Amino acid sequence: MIRVLVVDDDFMVARIHQRFVERTDGFEIAGTAGTGADALSAVAELRPDLVLLDVHLPDMDGIEVLRALRASGHEVGVIMVTAERDADVVRAALLGGAQQYLVKPFEYPELADRLRAVAKSIRSLHTESEPDQSAIDRAFGGGPGGPAPLAKGLSAETAASVLAALEGAGEVSAAEAAELIGLSRVSARRYLEHFVSTGRATVRLRYGTAGRPERRYLLD
Repeated sequence: MIRVLVVDDDFMVARIHQRFVERTDGFEIAGTAGTGADALSAVAELRPDLVLLDVHLPDMDGIEVLRALRASGHEVGVIMVTAERDADVVRAALLGGAQQYLVKPFEYPELADRLRAVAKSIRSLHTESEPDQSAIDRAFGGGPGGPAPLAKGLSAETAASVLAALEGAGEVSAAEAAELIGLSRVSARRYLEHFVSTGRATVRLRYGTAGRPERRYLLD
């Protein structure tokens, strides 16, 4: 069983996330925390395998908690679970060692998918003392079936921000993605089309009363 710590300052939201975790086979709740300080104490005391971590906490933000965990040597898995869509925050989470970033509000299947993805990464290295490249690729979410190399001129950090926006919104146009992330519409479309070309996303055409149909991007 993978033991999960839920960190959210909203008691009702924390209860919902707790129930989602308990519905997912292979996972159980280790505890809950409502502040950053309580989260750090709970990780040290309870030793969970995974933390569902909100960004907006009353004493310190979730990125500070993530950095403190890594600075203290804690190797616990982290899924950011937040309403925050700011590109700088998404980048900080990615570079700080978060395994997933899920934007509120969301439904149970969206969280379950991310829980299973992190579980797969955690378990992929537990069976071998000297994993081969394919096992390492699976742990990092790369290799065959993982993220494809980016085209020239595309940034890995910005790609992660675009993907997080797409995951959070469920479906976006290039203009909507650009507004969420702070890019130009042309740049946002380049990243979205990259995800389409590599099989990470699909396109739905929405027809209006006049003019060309709008391209709407969805995760595949």
